[in-house]
Amino acid sequence: MADGHFSAAPHPLANPGYGKRTVSDQLPRTADDFTHLPAREAAVAAYIDRLADNSDISVKTLAKHTPYGQTAIGKALNHLIRAGHLRRGLEAVNSESGSTLWVTRTWWSRTARDDAWWAAYQRGDVPVETRRPTRSRAYILLAALGRENPVMSLSHADCAALSPLVDEWFAREATEWQVLHALTTGLPVPVHHPAALARRRLIDKLPPAPPPKPRPVRILECGECGRPTGADGLRSGTCAHCRGTRSAPPPTLPPTRVRALAAEARAAASRPPERTPS
Repeated sequence: MADGHFSAAPHPLANPGYGKRTVSDQLPRTADDFTHLPAREAAVAAYIDRLADNSDISVKTLAKHTPYGQTAIGKALNHLIRAGHLRRGLEAVNSESGSTLWVTRTWWSRTARDDAWWAAYQRGDVPVETRRPTRSRAYILLAALGRENPVMSLSHADCAALSPLVDEWFAREATEWQVLHALTTGLPVPVHHPAALARRRLIDKLPPAPPPKPRPVRILECGECGRPTGADGLRSGTCAHCRGTRSAPPPTLPPTRVRALAAEARAAASRPPERTPS
């Protein structure tokens, strides 16, 4: 659906700690991200994807900013849950007083994820995607060095060879600006071998590793009933109860016991009632 069909008003943010939260390891946005969805769900997904993190993506707010009513938005969000783009749940956070609070989360993924990926995400693991863009974040940054400083222009082979070193900077939470600053400021005159200089600086100026982050504590909810459920118990975002399945069938009696009980009941029904003495 064209963007003109959506509200031009700024989309509101949710209360602090709530709203849209994009999951880690997102792939670059493409024109084919939501082509596997029906038209309405694709339009809603594309709209949510463009929103900033912490935006209010509740049913009521989305209905105000899209041409769909609350019922249609609710159905679209449930479809996005089943398709692997959306999960709701709870996450434990530490308050300023030091106590642990459970807050409601709505996690968003541009790339459709399967049940195993969401189960790993709930455990606090960072699932590894097998599909990668042909030009990585590190490659794109290195290819842009020549625009920042022409003497640092690199070839395709140089960018491909140096990308793993830049990836290590990103793994240590360095920004693009920090990498560019390290590679383009205070350069010698002249620069004879830009690739060799870039390699030396990427190794020598590598920032320290950040302290380990605590493993998050998350609980995913069923997309149908909202009941907190272990991620391993969800199938396409739906719990066993809503899927109409049970972990074990109700107990049954063996056929011989059923026949015996039926015979006892027939016999009891055929006996004449006992008379009480007058």
